[in-house]
Amino acid sequence: MGKIIKLYLFEFLILAYILGNAYVLVYKKDYFYPYNLSPLLILLVYVGVMHLQKLVLFLAFATPLAISLKELGFAESMDLSLPTEPIMAGIMLLYILNELHKSMTDKKFVWHTISVIIIIQLAWMFITSLTSTEIGISLKYFVARLWFIFSCYVIMPHLFRERKNLINFVLFYGTGLLIVVIYTTVKHAAFNFNDKAADWVVSPFYNDHTAYGAALAMFIPVCFSFIFVKTISFPVKVYSFCLFVVFMGAIILSFARAGWLSLVVALGMYITLVLKIKFRTLLITVAAGGVLFYAFQTDILIALGRNNTDAEGGFSNNIESVSNIKTDASNLERLNRWSCAIRMWEDKPVLGWGPGTYMFKYAPYQLSKDKTIISTNFGTNGNAHSEYLGPLSEQGVPGLIIVLVLLLASTALGYRLIYSIRDKEIKIITIGLFLGLMTYFVHGFLNNFLDTDKLSLPFWGFLGALVCIDLYYPKADPEV
Repeated sequence: MGKIIKLYLFEFLILAYILGNAYVLVYKKDYFYPYNLSPLLILLVYVGVMHLQKLVLFLAFATPLAISLKELGFAESMDLSLPTEPIMAGIMLLYILNELHKSMTDKKFVWHTISVIIIIQLAWMFITSLTSTEIGISLKYFVARLWFIFSCYVIMPHLFRERKNLINFVLFYGTGLLIVVIYTTVKHAAFNFNDKAADWVVSPFYNDHTAYGAALAMFIPVCFSFIFVKTISFPVKVYSFCLFVVFMGAIILSFARAGWLSLVVALGMYITLVLKIKFRTLLITVAAGGVLFYAFQTDILIALGRNNTDAEGGFSNNIESVSNIKTDASNLERLNRWSCAIRMWEDKPVLGWGPGTYMFKYAPYQLSKDKTIISTNFGTNGNAHSEYLGPLSEQGVPGLIIVLVLLLASTALGYRLIYSIRDKEIKIITIGLFLGLMTYFVHGFLNNFLDTDKLSLPFWGFLGALVCIDLYYPKADPEV
């Protein structure tokens, strides 16, 4: 009997599943969807335990294609992105259980400067969650950030020690994003690529064109860099070039001005790398520019106020409208959100209102003179539109300082790696990853998407890749 069971185990399982499905259809119709999703859940658990690297690569592919419960019409109080966020939560739990059973975390990775900053950020986020004006919302936000960090950063040393996995991670996400681009472009073509339609044709995969543009901007530099890596096979180079060309076309059609701006800044940073300008020199230059802006802010704002070109009518108009703070509703609404964030911070300067609470608290801080045609009296249209002012309002001054320190440390790490790596091909890949990461840091001045899986996975993944390159790849001179 035992031999028969072993021989026909798969057939027995299929038969049992079919009989179970028949029972559910007749007697337990409410359990039809959970029951039929159970094989997928079992498969994911098996892959997570036995082949964790493959699960992370699948996660990279699935993230651009994930659809939120809100888009499916199910979420009321809590939104969730399927299938990625449950997978991220599962990876976090598996990692913690493995860590408790047998330590698997490299201490060098834990004590790396970037990792220490992330740990401090999580610690402060937990503290401000406990002091939050909406503890339940903040704790949910904190837990979501945890599974983003664990599945997109902490796990990466087990993946990125091998260069092929680093390349595969980018290509898997890029392939998922390519499918979204094809779907969006076909849908957009039906509206003659109208700039207004660009905002919603990305649904159900992205909530608006700015997040879509941010993802495209992150992968354009790194896909381009693969073309110049000699050891990458010719078919993969051709595929990477195709991704680069398609993504460039897609970001133009997205009318995501923040994405365009981030690529321009990334190109400027690449020029500084070619000229071998030190990060310290660049930092001093940026600081001097900030001082000059502060000294002449009135004149600059008056000059910007003369620009009344709206983001309508075409590509050139959208470019000109980037600096329009007089009539462009999108720009004015950002200024409204930023002003609200600063006023909220003034009321709670140290601990803030709590992580994830901005969208529930900013409405009373809107001034009538700042409101636009897209403002709402109830403040139901999203977050602070800034990865810097959002934490300031939600986590106080320490929250902003931690984000700025992470920005400086990440930029310094990128410059140091590029100037010190011995292997030319790894250097090329590092430049692509670093510039891709920088596009998001630039984008963060105008939007914030790190509370979503779509941008959290590439952001923390690219950052984890740079840390792994720093720790596990040879450099020309350890003292550099």
